[in-house]
Amino acid sequence: MPTEPLRCAGALIVGDDGRIFFQRRSPQRRLFPDCWDIVGGHLEPGEEIQDALRREVTEETGWSVAEVLGPVGEYRYTGDDGLTRVESDFLVRVDGDLAHPRLEEGKHTEFRWLAEDEVGLLDEHRHVNDGLIRRIAEDAFAALRAIGR
Repeated sequence: MPTEPLRCAGALIVGDDGRIFFQRRSPQRRLFPDCWDIVGGHLEPGEEIQDALRREVTEETGWSVAEVLGPVGEYRYTGDDGLTRVESDFLVRVDGDLAHPRLEEGKHTEFRWLAEDEVGLLDEHRHVNDGLIRRIAEDAFAALRAIGR
C-alpha cells in the first residue's frame, strides 16, 4: 500500500449561464458507481496538477480548457479501495459544444448542468455520510460568487 496519498485534479466546468457540469459514473465503476461526479482523475507520474486538469477535461468530455477561473478547494478522502486521495479542484471554462460532451464510453452514462439550487441531486446513490461531491459543488458555487460570476 502506498504511504503517500494519490493526487487528483478536478474540474468544475462552468457554463455561460453559471450552471456547473456533472456526469454520472457508470454502475460498473469500482469507486462511486452510478454516482454523480465532476470531471477529473489521478495525476500521471511526473504530471503537474494543471496539466492533469486539462488532460482529464479533454479525455472525459472532448472539450478543451479555455480558462482556469480559480481554485475551489482541496479535498482528502479514502475510497472504497482503501486508498487515500488528495484532490485539487478548480473552476474552469471550456471551448467546445457545451450541449454535446463526448462522455468516456464505459465510464460515464449521462450528464447534467446544475444550478446551485439543484445540488441535492448529487446525493443520489451516495452513502448517507458521504456528501463529498455535494460539498465540492457548494464550494464551487461559493467560489463563483466570490469572483463575481
